[in-house]
Amino acid sequence: MATLVRGAAVDWPRLISGHALLVAGMVAMALPTLFSLVAGPWSTEAGVHGPLVLATGIWLIVRRLPEITEKAVPGSIVVGSALMLPAVILYIFSRAFDFISLEVASMLLALVATAYVFVGRQVLVLLWFPILYLGFVIPIPGWVLDVVTQPLKALVSHSVTVTLGHLGYPVARVGVTIYVAQYQLLVEDACAGLNSLISLTAIGLFYVYILHNSNWRYSLLLLTLVIPIAILANCIRVAALVLLTFYFGDAVAQGFLHHFAGMVTFTSALLFIFAIDAAMKPVRRALERPA
Repeated sequence: MATLVRGAAVDWPRLISGHALLVAGMVAMALPTLFSLVAGPWSTEAGVHGPLVLATGIWLIVRRLPEITEKAVPGSIVVGSALMLPAVILYIFSRAFDFISLEVASMLLALVATAYVFVGRQVLVLLWFPILYLGFVIPIPGWVLDVVTQPLKALVSHSVTVTLGHLGYPVARVGVTIYVAQYQLLVEDACAGLNSLISLTAIGLFYVYILHNSNWRYSLLLLTLVIPIAILANCIRVAALVLLTFYFGDAVAQGFLHHFAGMVTFTSALLFIFAIDAAMKPVRRALERPA
Protein backbone atom coordinates (compact mmCIF):
# COMPACT_ATOMS: atom_id res chain seq x y z
CA MET A 1 0.00 0.00 0.00
CA ALA A 2 2.89 2.32 0.79
CA THR A 3 4.33 1.72 -2.66
CA LEU A 4 1.00 2.49 -4.25
CA VAL A 5 0.71 5.79 -2.43
CA ARG A 6 4.23 6.83 -3.35
CA GLY A 7 3.70 5.88 -7.00
CA ALA A 8 0.38 7.66 -7.21
CA ALA A 9 1.87 10.75 -5.56
CA VAL A 10 4.38 11.32 -8.37
CA ASP A 11 3.66 14.64 -10.04
CA TRP A 12 4.55 13.68 -13.61
CA PRO A 13 4.13 17.08 -15.31
CA ARG A 14 6.29 18.73 -12.67
CA LEU A 15 8.87 15.92 -12.83
CA ILE A 16 9.12 16.10 -16.62
CA SER A 17 9.32 19.89 -16.69
CA GLY A 18 11.98 19.77 -13.96
CA HIS A 19 14.10 17.46 -16.12
CA ALA A 20 13.25 19.03 -19.47
CA LEU A 21 16.93 19.40 -20.35
CA LEU A 22 17.48 15.68 -19.70
CA VAL A 23 14.52 14.75 -21.91
CA ALA A 24 15.68 17.07 -24.70
CA GLY A 25 19.19 15.64 -24.54
CA MET A 26 17.85 12.09 -24.73
CA VAL A 27 15.77 12.94 -27.80
CA ALA A 28 18.80 14.61 -29.39
CA MET A 29 20.76 11.38 -28.90
CA ALA A 30 18.06 8.91 -29.95
CA LEU A 31 16.84 10.46 -33.21
CA PRO A 32 20.22 10.64 -35.06
CA THR A 33 21.04 7.10 -33.93
CA LEU A 34 17.71 5.76 -35.19
CA PHE A 35 18.27 7.45 -38.55
CA SER A 36 21.75 5.87 -38.71
CA LEU A 37 20.30 2.44 -37.96
CA VAL A 38 17.62 2.80 -40.65
CA ALA A 39 20.16 3.91 -43.25
CA GLY A 40 22.80 1.39 -42.17
CA PRO A 41 22.47 -1.92 -40.32
CA TRP A 42 18.67 -2.17 -40.54
CA SER A 43 18.83 -1.99 -44.33
CA THR A 44 20.94 -5.19 -44.48
CA GLU A 45 20.07 -8.81 -43.79
CA ALA A 46 22.25 -8.78 -40.67
CA GLY A 47 20.08 -6.15 -39.02
CA VAL A 48 16.65 -7.04 -40.35
CA HIS A 49 15.48 -8.05 -36.87
CA GLY A 50 16.28 -4.60 -35.41
CA PRO A 51 12.96 -2.81 -36.12
CA LEU A 52 11.01 -5.86 -34.92
CA VAL A 53 12.97 -5.98 -31.67
CA LEU A 54 12.50 -2.25 -31.11
CA ALA A 55 8.74 -2.40 -31.74
CA THR A 56 8.15 -5.48 -29.57
CA GLY A 57 10.47 -4.15 -26.86
CA ILE A 58 8.47 -0.92 -26.63
CA TRP A 59 5.27 -2.98 -26.52
CA LEU A 60 6.65 -5.03 -23.60
CA ILE A 61 7.15 -1.79 -21.68
CA VAL A 62 3.83 -0.19 -22.66
CA ARG A 63 1.83 -3.25 -21.59
CA ARG A 64 3.17 -2.79 -18.05
CA LEU A 65 2.44 0.91 -17.76
CA PRO A 66 -0.04 0.39 -14.89
CA GLU A 67 2.64 -1.39 -12.84
CA ILE A 68 5.22 1.22 -13.78
CA THR A 69 2.92 4.03 -12.67
CA GLU A 70 2.11 2.22 -9.44
CA LYS A 71 5.72 1.49 -8.45
CA ALA A 72 7.41 4.59 -9.84
CA VAL A 73 9.57 6.45 -7.34
CA PRO A 74 11.90 9.06 -8.93
CA GLY A 75 15.54 8.10 -8.56
CA SER A 76 18.47 10.18 -7.39
CA ILE A 77 19.62 12.74 -9.93
CA VAL A 78 23.17 12.17 -8.68
CA VAL A 79 23.06 8.44 -9.46
CA GLY A 80 21.33 9.16 -12.77
CA SER A 81 24.04 11.65 -13.71
CA ALA A 82 26.75 9.15 -12.78
CA LEU A 83 25.17 6.67 -15.21
CA MET A 84 24.57 9.29 -17.87
CA LEU A 85 28.10 10.76 -17.95
CA PRO A 86 29.94 7.71 -19.36
CA ALA A 87 27.03 7.11 -21.74
CA VAL A 88 27.31 10.63 -23.18
CA ILE A 89 31.11 10.39 -23.49
CA LEU A 90 30.88 7.05 -25.30
CA TYR A 91 28.10 8.37 -27.49
CA ILE A 92 30.07 11.45 -28.60
CA PHE A 93 33.16 9.31 -29.29
CA SER A 94 31.30 6.62 -31.24
CA ARG A 95 29.24 9.17 -33.15
CA ALA A 96 32.36 11.09 -34.15
CA PHE A 97 34.20 7.97 -35.37
CA ASP A 98 31.15 6.14 -36.78
CA PHE A 99 31.15 3.18 -34.37
CA ILE A 100 27.47 2.36 -34.71
CA SER A 101 27.51 -0.59 -32.27
CA LEU A 102 29.05 1.50 -29.49
CA GLU A 103 26.77 4.40 -30.37
CA VAL A 104 23.61 2.31 -29.94
CA ALA A 105 24.92 0.71 -26.74
CA SER A 106 25.70 4.11 -25.20
CA MET A 107 22.29 5.42 -26.26
CA LEU A 108 20.59 2.49 -24.49
CA LEU A 109 22.66 3.15 -21.37
CA ALA A 110 21.56 6.79 -21.49
CA LEU A 111 17.94 5.66 -21.79
CA VAL A 112 18.34 3.44 -18.72
CA ALA A 113 19.86 6.35 -16.80
CA THR A 114 16.99 8.61 -17.85
CA ALA A 115 14.43 5.98 -16.88
CA TYR A 116 16.08 5.63 -13.47
CA VAL A 117 15.71 9.35 -12.82
CA PHE A 118 12.01 9.26 -13.67
CA VAL A 119 10.82 5.91 -12.26
CA GLY A 120 13.58 4.62 -9.97
CA ARG A 121 15.39 1.35 -9.36
CA GLN A 122 12.36 -0.77 -8.52
CA VAL A 123 10.77 -0.19 -11.93
CA LEU A 124 14.06 -0.91 -13.72
CA VAL A 125 14.21 -4.26 -11.91
CA LEU A 126 10.61 -4.88 -12.96
CA LEU A 127 11.55 -4.17 -16.59
CA TRP A 128 14.73 -6.27 -16.61
CA PHE A 129 13.61 -8.40 -19.56
CA PRO A 130 12.57 -5.56 -21.92
CA ILE A 131 15.87 -3.81 -21.15
CA LEU A 132 17.84 -6.99 -21.85
CA TYR A 133 15.75 -7.73 -24.94
CA LEU A 134 16.34 -4.27 -26.42
CA GLY A 135 20.05 -5.08 -26.38
CA PHE A 136 19.42 -7.05 -29.58
CA VAL A 137 18.99 -3.69 -31.31
CA ILE A 138 22.77 -3.20 -30.97
CA PRO A 139 24.39 -4.15 -34.32
CA ILE A 140 27.12 -6.77 -34.08
CA PRO A 141 30.56 -5.25 -34.81
CA GLY A 142 32.17 -6.33 -38.05
CA TRP A 143 35.17 -7.95 -36.36
CA VAL A 144 32.84 -10.14 -34.31
CA LEU A 145 31.03 -11.19 -37.48
CA ASP A 146 34.35 -12.10 -39.11
CA VAL A 147 35.47 -14.21 -36.16
CA VAL A 148 32.19 -16.03 -35.55
CA THR A 149 30.95 -16.56 -39.10
CA GLN A 150 34.14 -18.22 -40.38
CA PRO A 151 33.65 -21.51 -38.46
CA LEU A 152 29.91 -21.35 -39.17
CA LYS A 153 30.57 -20.99 -42.89
CA ALA A 154 32.99 -23.92 -42.76
CA LEU A 155 30.43 -26.06 -40.91
CA VAL A 156 27.59 -25.22 -43.30
CA SER A 157 29.63 -25.73 -46.46
CA HIS A 158 31.08 -29.03 -45.17
CA SER A 159 27.66 -30.36 -44.14
CA VAL A 160 26.06 -29.44 -47.48
CA THR A 161 28.91 -30.91 -49.51
CA VAL A 162 28.94 -34.21 -47.62
CA THR A 163 25.14 -34.57 -47.73
CA LEU A 164 24.77 -33.81 -51.44
CA GLY A 165 27.81 -35.96 -52.23
CA HIS A 166 26.16 -38.94 -50.57
CA LEU A 167 23.07 -38.28 -52.70
CA GLY A 168 25.15 -38.57 -55.86
CA TYR A 169 25.59 -34.92 -56.84
CA PRO A 170 28.95 -33.82 -58.32
CA VAL A 171 29.94 -31.48 -55.48
CA ALA A 172 33.28 -30.58 -53.94
CA ARG A 173 34.47 -28.02 -51.44
CA VAL A 174 37.56 -25.86 -51.04
CA GLY A 175 37.36 -23.83 -47.85
CA VAL A 176 33.94 -22.16 -47.91
CA THR A 177 33.57 -22.40 -51.70
CA ILE A 178 31.30 -25.15 -53.01
CA TYR A 179 31.79 -26.50 -56.55
CA VAL A 180 28.84 -28.17 -58.31
CA ALA A 181 29.24 -29.23 -61.94
CA GLN A 182 30.76 -26.20 -63.74
CA TYR A 183 29.60 -23.70 -61.09
CA GLN A 184 31.14 -22.43 -57.90
CA LEU A 185 29.32 -20.88 -54.95
CA LEU A 186 30.87 -18.94 -52.11
CA VAL A 187 29.14 -19.45 -48.76
CA GLU A 188 28.84 -15.83 -47.63
CA ASP A 189 28.20 -14.39 -44.16
CA ALA A 190 24.46 -14.20 -44.81
CA CYS A 191 24.35 -17.94 -45.49
CA ALA A 192 26.48 -18.89 -42.48
CA GLY A 193 23.60 -18.79 -40.04
CA LEU A 194 24.72 -16.07 -37.64
CA ASN A 195 22.07 -13.62 -38.83
CA SER A 196 19.35 -16.22 -38.44
CA LEU A 197 20.79 -17.26 -35.09
CA ILE A 198 20.60 -13.71 -33.72
CA SER A 199 17.12 -13.09 -35.12
CA LEU A 200 15.78 -16.44 -33.90
CA THR A 201 17.34 -15.95 -30.48
CA ALA A 202 15.71 -12.53 -30.13
CA ILE A 203 12.30 -13.73 -31.27
CA GLY A 204 12.71 -16.95 -29.28
CA LEU A 205 13.40 -14.94 -26.13
CA PHE A 206 10.31 -12.84 -26.77
CA TYR A 207 8.19 -15.95 -27.39
CA VAL A 208 9.47 -17.76 -24.30
CA TYR A 209 9.04 -14.69 -22.07
CA ILE A 210 5.44 -14.13 -23.15
CA LEU A 211 4.31 -17.75 -22.95
CA HIS A 212 6.63 -19.49 -20.48
CA ASN A 213 8.02 -16.78 -18.24
CA SER A 214 7.16 -18.69 -15.06
CA ASN A 215 8.96 -21.88 -16.14
CA TRP A 216 12.61 -20.88 -16.40
CA ARG A 217 13.94 -24.44 -16.76
CA TYR A 218 11.77 -25.21 -19.77
CA SER A 219 12.48 -21.74 -21.21
CA LEU A 220 16.22 -22.42 -21.04
CA LEU A 221 15.76 -25.82 -22.68
CA LEU A 222 13.73 -24.34 -25.53
CA LEU A 223 16.25 -21.56 -26.13
CA THR A 224 19.15 -24.04 -26.39
CA LEU A 225 17.36 -25.59 -29.39
CA VAL A 226 17.54 -22.30 -31.29
CA ILE A 227 21.22 -22.78 -32.20
CA PRO A 228 20.96 -26.20 -33.89
CA ILE A 229 17.69 -25.17 -35.57
CA ALA A 230 19.31 -22.05 -37.06
CA ILE A 231 22.35 -23.98 -38.30
CA LEU A 232 20.19 -26.75 -39.78
CA ALA A 233 17.91 -24.22 -41.48
CA ASN A 234 20.87 -22.50 -43.13
CA CYS A 235 22.32 -25.82 -44.26
CA ILE A 236 19.01 -26.48 -45.99
CA ARG A 237 19.12 -22.97 -47.49
CA VAL A 238 22.60 -23.44 -48.94
CA ALA A 239 21.73 -26.94 -50.19
CA ALA A 240 18.66 -25.53 -51.94
CA LEU A 241 20.77 -22.83 -53.62
CA VAL A 242 23.32 -25.43 -54.74
CA LEU A 243 20.54 -27.54 -56.28
CA LEU A 244 18.99 -24.50 -57.97
CA THR A 245 22.38 -23.67 -59.45
CA PHE A 246 22.90 -27.26 -60.61
CA TYR A 247 19.52 -27.55 -62.34
CA PHE A 248 18.78 -23.99 -63.48
CA GLY A 249 22.10 -22.15 -63.56
CA ASP A 250 23.85 -19.49 -61.53
CA ALA A 251 21.66 -16.59 -62.71
CA VAL A 252 18.50 -18.17 -61.30
CA ALA A 253 20.01 -19.14 -57.95
CA GLN A 254 21.64 -15.76 -57.33
CA GLY A 255 18.64 -13.67 -58.29
CA PHE A 256 15.35 -13.24 -56.50
CA LEU A 257 15.35 -16.85 -55.34
CA HIS A 258 18.52 -16.24 -53.29
CA HIS A 259 16.79 -13.64 -51.10
CA PHE A 260 13.49 -15.52 -51.15
CA ALA A 261 15.29 -18.62 -49.84
CA GLY A 262 16.54 -16.57 -46.90
CA MET A 263 13.03 -15.45 -45.97
CA VAL A 264 11.64 -18.96 -46.34
CA THR A 265 14.49 -20.37 -44.23
CA PHE A 266 13.90 -17.94 -41.39
CA THR A 267 10.13 -18.41 -41.43
CA SER A 268 10.47 -22.19 -41.53
CA ALA A 269 12.93 -22.20 -38.62
CA LEU A 270 10.59 -19.99 -36.58
CA LEU A 271 7.62 -22.26 -37.29
CA PHE A 272 9.79 -25.25 -36.39
CA ILE A 273 10.48 -23.70 -32.98
CA PHE A 274 6.74 -23.25 -32.43
CA ALA A 275 6.14 -26.86 -33.49
CA ILE A 276 8.81 -28.15 -31.11
CA ASP A 277 7.28 -26.14 -28.30
CA ALA A 278 3.90 -27.75 -28.99
CA ALA A 279 5.43 -31.24 -29.21
CA MET A 280 7.31 -30.77 -25.93
CA LYS A 281 4.16 -30.03 -23.95
CA PRO A 282 4.64 -33.15 -21.74
CA VAL A 283 8.21 -32.04 -20.95
CA ARG A 284 6.95 -28.56 -20.05
CA ARG A 285 4.36 -30.00 -17.71
CA ALA A 286 6.96 -32.23 -16.07
CA LEU A 287 9.31 -29.29 -15.47
CA GLU A 288 6.44 -27.26 -14.00
CA ARG A 289 5.92 -29.78 -11.24
CA PRO A 290 7.60 -28.94 -7.93
CA ALA A 291 10.71 -30.96 -7.15
